[in-house]
Amino acid sequence: MNGVINILKPPGMTSHDVVSFLRKRLNIKKIGHTGTLDPGAAGVLPICIGKATKIVDYITAQDKTYICEVTFGKVTDTFDKYGKVVDEFNGDITIDYDKLKSVTQEFIGEIEQIPPTYSAIKVNGQRAYELARRGENFEIPSRKVRIYALDILNVCKKVFF
Repeated sequence: MNGVINILKPPGMTSHDVVSFLRKRLNIKKIGHTGTLDPGAAGVLPICIGKATKIVDYITAQDKTYICEVTFGKVTDTFDKYGKVVDEFNGDITIDYDKLKSVTQEFIGEIEQIPPTYSAIKVNGQRAYELARRGENFEIPSRKVRIYALDILNVCKKVFF
């Protein structure tokens, strides 16, 4: 079997979990994913099988599109919805769409990014989120990333946190 399968990785699985699952289901050894999604993230994960594993690096190097959800008024220890709430604003929050749009546009272009400690970035061969969960101290160096567009798809005033 040779080819690329696009898998919608669910939250709770690592990219490696998806590969392992498919390796067992398809009974194939030559299989690999084209980028790492954080365990809490859902998203399309292209999986290369057989001779298609030769294009993993090509696919991984391509630009990507992300959709995210932001909740204002709560801070967690992991900077995502899975962490423990460490700070919370209980008053009314008014989101001015024009101001929000203006601020988001400041991120467009090449920026310096320091990924959060609870991310899938590898540090000394281990995932940062694994080190963080063990309480280890480490630094993730900043890196340049390019943001081509940043669009606000919806503003919802309900709290689902």
